[in-house]
Amino acid sequence: MKRFFEFGNRLHSGETSIPFVGKGKLWLSIATVLVILSLLIPVVGGFNLGIAFRGGSEFEISNVKSNDPQPGIDATNKTVGHAEATGVPRSDTSVRIETRQLSDEEMQKVREALISAYSVDNKDVTSNFVGPLWGQDITNKMTRALVIFVVISMIVMALYFRTWKMSLAAIAGLFFVMITTMGIYSASGFEVTPEAVIGFLTVLSFSLYDTVVVFDKIRENTTDFTKNRKQTFGELVNLGVNQTTVRSINTTVISILPIASILFIGVFMLGAGTLVDIALSLFVGTITAAASTLFVASPLYYFLRKNEPAVREQENAVLEARASKKSAEPAAV
Repeated sequence: MKRFFEFGNRLHSGETSIPFVGKGKLWLSIATVLVILSLLIPVVGGFNLGIAFRGGSEFEISNVKSNDPQPGIDATNKTVGHAEATGVPRSDTSVRIETRQLSDEEMQKVREALISAYSVDNKDVTSNFVGPLWGQDITNKMTRALVIFVVISMIVMALYFRTWKMSLAAIAGLFFVMITTMGIYSASGFEVTPEAVIGFLTVLSFSLYDTVVVFDKIRENTTDFTKNRKQTFGELVNLGVNQTTVRSINTTVISILPIASILFIGVFMLGAGTLVDIALSLFVGTITAAASTLFVASPLYYFLRKNEPAVREQENAVLEARASKKSAEPAAV
């Protein structure tokens, strides 16, 4: 731990530097590849949509002695051909079974089969039909909320930082988080549920918060940068990122610890359920968001400004001053 604090102090002072900007082209190239892959994976494999998005029949079995969903899946598939049954434990004493859309007669047969499979009373098995239109409604509302969120965020950040380029870089990092998180969900087969969507939207706020903290330090370092003859604009940007790296890591770790605890409790103690759906999207998104701030948004901001006349003039002046100082030094004997 002491070494970590010492490392953080060296980053803050500039004694040690991670080349976030210096190797910005590399980081952005890697990010571009990840985005392309994340867009292609859903096209090829699609998403594992939950029942709220695809529609179907749902059965909840309570007061079970074992929350293993397999007996329920087997009983359902045996009772109704091509039921496409899936199941998850909801708690220590409950199980949920999901199927394609069944007729009233098929649902009654499945209920009886589940009562027998889990040795429970008739009142312990409830059934419900979920239409895909509900999932479509959620998707439409989420899309509208996302558009409003992005537009308001861009305007507020542009006003706060007094430059649209910081705002654009932050939103680009936000889209990186969204796209890569969706790609990870598609590749891993994680089920996309309304709870997962809620967690996903929550991550976007964390991503922007992390980016704003880093950008605020960058703005502080680059104020009156034209008068600086010791460090180039790019070096000042990189220093700002390094000075907030430890804080960003600490914030991410502190955020992940309770999320990981929820995942552990949800999976190993209570069984997969709402907590797991939310925690899983938070876990994946939080890690992606931290990486986005350091390796995408910050280098991109520099590249958006590097060709500005004031930036080019300042960087050339710093390089000329260094060259003059070096040539004035006495040659080693």
